[in-house]
Amino acid sequence: MVTGELRNQVDRIWDAFWSGGISNPLEVIEQITYLLFLRRLDDLQLLEEQKASTSNSR
Repeated sequence: MVTGELRNQVDRIWDAFWSGGISNPLEVIEQITYLLFLRRLDDLQLLEEQKASTSNSR
């Protein structure tokens, strides 16, 4: 069972989707998955930019 701070975070995320007009749990899962995918792409791009700036400064 999810309790404590994790539960509060899940509730806040659910409330954000609900207030944004998304109340279907499957749509919420789709949106979260899409956001995680975008976050991963952003992290990979930042890593590549850091590698490029490190190799350029040598």
